[in-house]
Order: sequence, then structure tokens, then C-alpha cells
Amino acid sequence: MLICSISQLGYGFYLPGSYPHKYVVGDPLSVKVNSLTSIDTEIPYSYYSLPFCHPPEGVKDSRENLGELLMGDRIENSPYKFKMYTNETEIFLCQTKSLSSDEYKLLTNRIDEIYQVNLILDNLPAIRYIKRDSYYVRWTGYPIGIKVEDVYYVFNHLKFTVLVHKYEETNVASVMGTGDAAEMIPSVKKSGPDVPGYMVVGFEVTPCSVRHNPESLKNLKETYAKYPSKIACEDNMVTMAIKENEPVAFTYEILGMAIVTIMFAALGFMSPASRGTLVTGMLIFYMVLGVLAGYVAVRMWRTIFCGDHRGWVSVSWQVACFFPGIAFLVLFTLNFLLWGSQSTGAIPFFLFVILILLWFCISVPLTFVGGYFGAKAPHIEYPVRTNQIPREIPPQKYPSWLLVLGAGTLPFGTLFIELFFIMSSIWMGRVYYVFGFLFVVLILLVVVCAEVSLVLTYMHLCVEDWKWWWKSFFASGSVALYIFLYSINYLVFDLKSLSGPVSATLYMGYSFLMVLTIMLATGTVGFLSSFWFVHYLFSSVKLD
Repeated sequence: MLICSISQLGYGFYLPGSYPHKYVVGDPLSVKVNSLTSIDTEIPYSYYSLPFCHPPEGVKDSRENLGELLMGDRIENSPYKFKMYTNETEIFLCQTKSLSSDEYKLLTNRIDEIYQVNLILDNLPAIRYIKRDSYYVRWTGYPIGIKVEDVYYVFNHLKFTVLVHKYEETNVASVMGTGDAAEMIPSVKKSGPDVPGYMVVGFEVTPCSVRHNPESLKNLKETYAKYPSKIACEDNMVTMAIKENEPVAFTYEILGMAIVTIMFAALGFMSPASRGTLVTGMLIFYMVLGVLAGYVAVRMWRTIFCGDHRGWVSVSWQVACFFPGIAFLVLFTLNFLLWGSQSTGAIPFFLFVILILLWFCISVPLTFVGGYFGAKAPHIEYPVRTNQIPREIPPQKYPSWLLVLGAGTLPFGTLFIELFFIMSSIWMGRVYYVFGFLFVVLILLVVVCAEVSLVLTYMHLCVEDWKWWWKSFFASGSVALYIFLYSINYLVFDLKSLSGPVSATLYMGYSFLMVLTIMLATGTVGFLSSFWFVHYLFSSVKLD
């Protein structure tokens, strides 16, 4: 049932990403389902791998971009349907056939492994609110069920709340969903060009476990039929226990209507859920920036070897294959584990072929193009003449590599607090939204990495240690070591529920890729900063 009220607080908005659809009153809204996910195993599975209701028109896959496939998303249509700005309650979905022994075991296993159902409406993920003490915690999706005193209960009734923005009203959004007092919703009778348009700006779900009356279900044969009695859905109440050889009935209800004021036009935000576009964008940028990578690598190599351009092909080849080769090897190994688990997180074989083609047909040639121009460009001249015979480095009181490894603690100190929220967003399914603060932390990380590398390079030069280049790289790049140790700590103390060697292996594999990327990025910042510092330092030397 829907209700109408006014509130001063807005909590639905769009972020940059994709364009929302415009709907008029009565237009159909279709919910889609994504892969089932768990913070316990980190292995996604298809929604329809469990005995859930199928849409009457059959299950159909949605088009997915490269990033979505790499992230394990498998988006399909669902039987949940409702209409824009229209009140609907107590909707019968289906009653499954009696659960077989295998289906019952699979369903209870997924409940034990804390699997979540992920729903999507108009490109927005469903959000669930949980009250803890005096505040609410936001989670994406809802659990399949819950275990109470050795009895398994399934969440078979859903309350949906949809937040919508009206085009004709400035900075005003409406909320549609399910609840009481449907007669309070004003009817809209406009037609033609004056019909108001709405777009979805938020999607919320409340799961319930309801034991339906067997007598009421006897006459319900069609999907979307009206359930004959009111469905009582209360918080912390579970009544639908699942048993072998017994069916499960699913129902849902579009809850209430309210008007909330939000800073929609002022913020200028668009859609928050462009799934996979971040990963796709990263791949595209990585390939395009191959030109810059090849150019910088070859030019720096020529500078170190005093202008010798021979061997630039070998340098370009190493740049094009080092990191992608390691990433491909790790992903291919982890993929065997996901294939063996029949997980939707497994990268399809055709996608591996696409990635290889992108690598060798786009990334590698662009890197060689950049390397070619780097070989043709003039190398950076040394500001002073260097000795042909390497100078002996005096013995040091402390091992220089000990200082290099210790230097990584300073960059790590700038991000370890934010790292917890990032890890929780990736592995615990929590919503991350402090991107402004993350950008500030990123700037601080770059500055601290540069400063740490400069200080250590200067210390090495002061003790006549002229082999500063790799030390400047690892001085800032060693922050990755501490991030890797932190990821192990997070696995032991925060992901204690992570079950099985497969899940732990996946976690460590992805963590290794993450820290390798961070090491290369921060190490590059440190080396280039030190190179600029040494060049500037010696260019200021005046010889008599």
C-alpha cells in the first residue's frame, strides 16, 4: 500500500555514470537480478541456481560490458514487476515445487554461507537498511534466509521502496513503495504532452519470512495474482521454515509514496550504478596509456645509458608484457578454482580470448609506438660529466635496504584508516561513498611517496651511495608490502567467516594483484621524483 507524506531529508540521488530513463505514471518497471554473492566465500553464483521463481517469459541474460564480466556479474531478468507511481500490494509470485533433497541441501548451504540476493532496478542496486542501536547501516541486497536454533528460514516476501524524481518539480523527489493507507495517494489524470515524467533515483528492499496459508494458496495458480489476505511482515519475525519435500511460496508488495526534498539539481548527480564501467575504463586507459609507458620507459632507459638507442625494442616488449603477463597468469590460475566451483565469477573462455586480443593487438602495438618515439626523442642530458669508472661505495653503518623497507611505513600511515573502508566495500559488500575524502588521501599518498623517496635519495648521496635509482623506487613502492600485510591481517581478523581454501586463495590472489599495482604506481612516483631531484641538484653545481 502506498502512503503519502512530506519529509525534509533526502537520501536518494544519482552519481555520474549513466543516463536514467524517464517514465510516466503506469509505465512498467522491471527488476533484474545479479549474481548471488557472499562475504563468507567470495564466490558468486547465478540467481537461478537456487529454487527461486522464474519470470513467466523465461530467463534472459542482459547485455554486459567487459568490466561486468570480469567482476563476475551475471545480470538476468526477474519475475518482480510493478508500475511507476502505482499502488500494488500482496502480489503472489509463485509456489515452487516440493524441495528435493539436493535443493534443500543447496539452499541451506547458501544460507549458512551468508549469500545475498542482489536486485537491480533501472541500473540501481537494491539497498537494505539495518538498525543498530541508534543508527542505520546500509547494505546492498538482502540475505537468502537465516538459521535460528538449527531451523532454516527463507525470506520469501519482499517489500520494495522506489525513490523517484519528478521532472516538472525542481529539487523534489518522490518515494514509491509498499505500506498502508493507499487511499491517500492522489490520482494523476493528466495525459498528452503535460503528463509528468519520473525517473528512479533510489531502490530499497525489506525482506521478510512469512508462512503463507496453504488454503489461500490453493486457488492461486497465476503469477501476479492478488493474495487473498493481508500479509503480516514484521521486523525480526521469521515463520517460513524450509523443509524437504515441501514447496515455498513467494510474494511481494510497491510500499508507500512520500515526497522528499533533495539537492538533485544543485548536485547535478546522475546514476550511481554503472556496474563494470570502472573496470572497463581502467582497461581502456591502460591500453591507451601504453603509448606514454613505452615513450617514458625507452627515453629513461636511453638517459641512463647515455643516449644509446639500441635495444629499445626489448625495453618496449618488457614494458608491454611485464604487468599484463603477471596479471594474466594470476587470473588464469584463479579462474580454474572458480570454474571448479561453477561460479559466475569465472571469466568465460571467450573473454580470455578477447583480453589476449586487446593485449597483443592494441596494448603491445601502442607501447611499441611510444617506444619508437622515445628512441627518436633526445635523451635527457646529465647536468655534469660522469666518471667512466664507477666509484667505490663506502661501507655503510646500516644496510641501506633496511631504510628503504622502513620508508614504506610513512606512506602507509596516510592511508591505513581509509584502507579499512575500501576493503570493507570490496569484501564485505558495504557501500562506499566518501570519494571526496578518498581523493584527498590519494593526493597525500602521492606527496608522501615523493617526499620519502627524495629524503632517502639525498641520504644515500650524502654517504656517497650513487646507486639510488632502484632504492628510490622501492622506498615509496615498499608501501605495497605493508598493504599486503594489512590484507593478511584483514583476512585473519575481519574476514574470520571466510570459509574454505578456495575463498582464501581467491582473496590472496586478488590482494597480490592489488599490491603489485600499488607498488608499481607508488614506486614510479618515487623514482621520477628522485630523478628530478638529482637532476636539479647537480644542475645547480657550479664548477670552477
